[in-house]
Amino acid sequence: MRNFKLKLISLLFCFFALATVSFAQIPDEIVTCIQNGNDAGLANFFNENVELVVEKHDDVYSKSQAQQIVAEFFKSNKPRQFSIIHQGGKDEARYAIGSLTTNTGTFRVYFLLKNKNNNPYIHQLRIEKQG
Repeated sequence: MRNFKLKLISLLFCFFALATVSFAQIPDEIVTCIQNGNDAGLANFFNENVELVVEKHDDVYSKSQAQQIVAEFFKSNKPRQFSIIHQGGKDEARYAIGSLTTNTGTFRVYFLLKNKNNNPYIHQLRIEKQG
């Protein structure tokens, strides 16, 4: 009987640990914005300054500058499909790596989110051509 209780407690602990990890998911709105090429919607998640690597741009930009660069990218590379390949981190800082298929090719997308006032903000965004 004691062994059964120990197993039950261990099982419950594992369940709650997995449930906690699921809260560290990337917001669906970010995935949808990238998939639809919605630069304005994506910019809503930008921090005041964003470390951005997109095509020839590689620097820290203001939120509005970053939005213009991403808008230019989406205009030249119309998204067809986007999917998250891997994500991780904790509630305070999360990251995701995804694959973006556009009319001009496939790109690897990486972004880092950090919470500020209990809201996730993109602090770093990289969109790099694959292959």
